[in-house]
Amino acid sequence: MAKLNVEWINPFIEATEEIIDTVAMIQVKRGNLALKKDSTVAYDVSGIIGITGEATGSIALSFPKKSALAVVSNFTGEDVIGIDNDTTDAIGELTNMIAGRAKKIFSEKNIKLKISVPNVVVGKNHSISTPKNAPSIVIPFESDAGEFAIQVSLMPSDKGKE
Repeated sequence: MAKLNVEWINPFIEATEEIIDTVAMIQVKRGNLALKKDSTVAYDVSGIIGITGEATGSIALSFPKKSALAVVSNFTGEDVIGIDNDTTDAIGELTNMIAGRAKKIFSEKNIKLKISVPNVVVGKNHSISTPKNAPSIVIPFESDAGEFAIQVSLMPSDKGKE
Protein backbone atom coordinates (compact mmCIF):
# COMPACT_ATOMS: atom_id res chain seq x y z
CA MET A 1 0.00 0.00 0.00
CA ALA A 2 1.27 3.47 -0.89
CA LYS A 3 2.06 5.84 1.92
CA LEU A 4 -0.34 8.75 2.31
CA ASN A 5 1.22 12.18 2.54
CA VAL A 6 -0.27 13.78 5.67
CA GLU A 7 -0.09 17.19 4.00
CA TRP A 8 -2.71 15.90 1.57
CA ILE A 9 -5.26 15.42 4.37
CA ASN A 10 -5.22 18.89 5.94
CA PRO A 11 -6.66 20.74 2.90
CA PHE A 12 -9.71 18.45 2.99
CA ILE A 13 -10.18 18.95 6.73
CA GLU A 14 -9.86 22.73 6.34
CA ALA A 15 -12.22 22.75 3.34
CA THR A 16 -14.82 20.61 5.13
CA GLU A 17 -14.80 22.81 8.23
CA GLU A 18 -15.00 25.99 6.14
CA ILE A 19 -17.72 24.86 3.71
CA ILE A 20 -20.04 23.26 6.29
CA ASP A 21 -19.63 26.34 8.52
CA THR A 22 -20.17 28.96 5.81
CA VAL A 23 -22.79 27.39 3.53
CA ALA A 24 -24.71 25.19 5.99
CA MET A 25 -24.06 27.45 9.02
CA ILE A 26 -23.05 24.46 11.14
CA GLN A 27 -19.94 24.44 13.27
CA VAL A 28 -18.12 21.13 13.29
CA LYS A 29 -15.61 19.47 15.56
CA ARG A 30 -13.11 17.09 14.02
CA GLY A 31 -12.55 13.68 15.57
CA ASN A 32 -9.51 11.43 15.37
CA LEU A 33 -8.28 10.33 11.96
CA ALA A 34 -8.37 6.61 11.25
CA LEU A 35 -6.94 4.39 8.54
CA LYS A 36 -9.82 2.62 6.79
CA LYS A 37 -9.36 -1.08 6.16
CA ASP A 38 -12.32 -1.87 3.89
CA SER A 39 -14.59 -0.19 1.35
CA THR A 40 -17.84 -0.29 3.37
CA VAL A 41 -19.36 2.93 4.70
CA ALA A 42 -21.60 2.61 7.77
CA TYR A 43 -23.55 5.76 6.86
CA ASP A 44 -26.57 6.14 4.55
CA VAL A 45 -25.47 8.62 1.88
CA SER A 46 -22.10 9.60 0.37
CA GLY A 47 -21.03 12.22 -2.12
CA ILE A 48 -17.93 11.01 -3.98
CA ILE A 49 -15.51 12.94 -6.19
CA GLY A 50 -12.61 11.49 -8.15
CA ILE A 51 -9.25 13.26 -8.13
CA THR A 52 -6.52 13.21 -10.78
CA GLY A 53 -3.39 15.19 -11.47
CA GLU A 54 -0.37 15.08 -9.16
CA ALA A 55 -2.39 12.73 -6.94
CA THR A 56 -4.95 10.09 -7.88
CA GLY A 57 -7.86 8.93 -5.79
CA SER A 58 -11.11 10.21 -4.36
CA ILE A 59 -12.81 11.94 -1.50
CA ALA A 60 -16.16 11.01 -0.04
CA LEU A 61 -18.45 13.02 2.22
CA SER A 62 -20.69 10.57 4.12
CA PHE A 63 -23.68 11.11 6.39
CA PRO A 64 -26.15 9.07 8.40
CA LYS A 65 -29.67 9.91 7.13
CA LYS A 66 -30.53 12.15 10.11
CA SER A 67 -27.34 14.23 9.75
CA ALA A 68 -27.76 14.46 5.96
CA LEU A 69 -31.29 15.83 6.36
CA ALA A 70 -30.19 18.39 8.97
CA VAL A 71 -27.18 19.60 6.97
CA VAL A 72 -29.13 19.80 3.69
CA SER A 73 -31.99 21.63 5.48
CA ASN A 74 -29.52 24.25 6.72
CA PHE A 75 -27.78 24.41 3.33
CA THR A 76 -30.97 24.89 1.30
CA GLY A 77 -32.97 26.85 3.87
CA GLU A 78 -35.84 24.39 3.45
CA ASP A 79 -37.11 21.68 5.79
CA VAL A 80 -35.87 18.46 4.19
CA ILE A 81 -37.67 15.33 5.38
CA GLY A 82 -36.34 12.57 3.14
CA ILE A 83 -33.53 11.46 0.86
CA ASP A 84 -34.77 12.36 -2.63
CA ASN A 85 -33.19 13.76 -5.82
CA ASP A 86 -32.98 17.28 -4.37
CA THR A 87 -31.31 15.96 -1.23
CA THR A 88 -28.74 13.92 -3.16
CA ASP A 89 -28.10 16.92 -5.46
CA ALA A 90 -27.37 19.03 -2.36
CA ILE A 91 -25.01 16.36 -0.94
CA GLY A 92 -23.25 16.27 -4.32
CA GLU A 93 -22.95 20.04 -4.35
CA LEU A 94 -21.52 20.15 -0.81
CA THR A 95 -18.99 17.48 -1.81
CA ASN A 96 -18.12 19.49 -4.92
CA MET A 97 -17.64 22.67 -2.87
CA ILE A 98 -15.35 20.87 -0.40
CA ALA A 99 -13.30 19.30 -3.21
CA GLY A 100 -13.12 22.64 -5.03
CA ARG A 101 -11.96 24.47 -1.92
CA ALA A 102 -9.33 21.78 -1.21
CA LYS A 103 -8.19 21.99 -4.85
CA LYS A 104 -7.65 25.75 -4.37
CA ILE A 105 -5.60 25.13 -1.21
CA PHE A 106 -3.48 22.59 -3.11
CA SER A 107 -3.07 25.06 -5.99
CA GLU A 108 -1.68 27.65 -3.55
CA LYS A 109 0.99 25.02 -2.71
CA ASN A 110 1.71 24.47 -6.42
CA ILE A 111 0.06 21.05 -6.42
CA LYS A 112 -2.20 20.67 -9.43
CA LEU A 113 -5.31 18.53 -9.10
CA LYS A 114 -8.42 18.00 -11.18
CA ILE A 115 -11.75 16.95 -9.71
CA SER A 116 -14.58 15.00 -11.32
CA VAL A 117 -18.27 15.72 -11.06
CA PRO A 118 -19.78 14.31 -7.87
CA ASN A 119 -21.58 10.99 -7.65
CA VAL A 120 -23.93 10.29 -4.76
CA VAL A 121 -24.54 6.81 -3.37
CA VAL A 122 -27.51 6.09 -1.10
CA GLY A 123 -27.96 2.96 0.98
CA LYS A 124 -26.91 1.53 4.33
CA ASN A 125 -23.43 -0.04 4.34
CA HIS A 126 -22.65 0.95 0.75
CA SER A 127 -19.12 0.59 -0.63
CA ILE A 128 -16.72 3.20 -1.95
CA SER A 129 -14.08 1.88 -4.31
CA THR A 130 -10.63 3.44 -4.12
CA PRO A 131 -7.58 3.06 -6.32
CA LYS A 132 -5.62 -0.13 -5.67
CA ASN A 133 -2.94 0.43 -3.00
CA ALA A 134 -4.27 3.90 -2.12
CA PRO A 135 -4.59 4.34 1.65
CA SER A 136 -7.94 5.67 2.87
CA ILE A 137 -8.09 8.00 5.84
CA VAL A 138 -11.44 8.68 7.51
CA ILE A 139 -11.91 11.97 9.33
CA PRO A 140 -15.04 11.96 11.54
CA PHE A 141 -16.83 15.17 12.48
CA GLU A 142 -19.40 15.99 15.16
CA SER A 143 -21.87 18.87 14.98
CA ASP A 144 -25.24 20.01 16.29
CA ALA A 145 -26.65 18.49 13.08
CA GLY A 146 -25.11 15.12 13.94
CA GLU A 147 -22.06 13.17 12.90
CA PHE A 148 -20.57 12.73 9.45
CA ALA A 149 -17.19 11.91 7.94
CA ILE A 150 -14.92 12.54 5.01
CA GLN A 151 -12.81 9.79 3.52
CA VAL A 152 -9.65 10.78 1.65
CA SER A 153 -7.98 8.17 -0.57
CA LEU A 154 -5.02 9.61 -2.44
CA MET A 155 -1.72 8.41 -3.79
CA PRO A 156 1.03 10.12 -5.79
CA SER A 157 0.57 10.10 -9.53
CA ASP A 158 3.14 10.25 -12.30
CA LYS A 159 0.64 12.35 -14.22
CA GLY A 160 0.12 16.05 -13.73
CA LYS A 161 3.83 16.83 -13.59
CA GLU A 162 4.27 17.10 -17.33
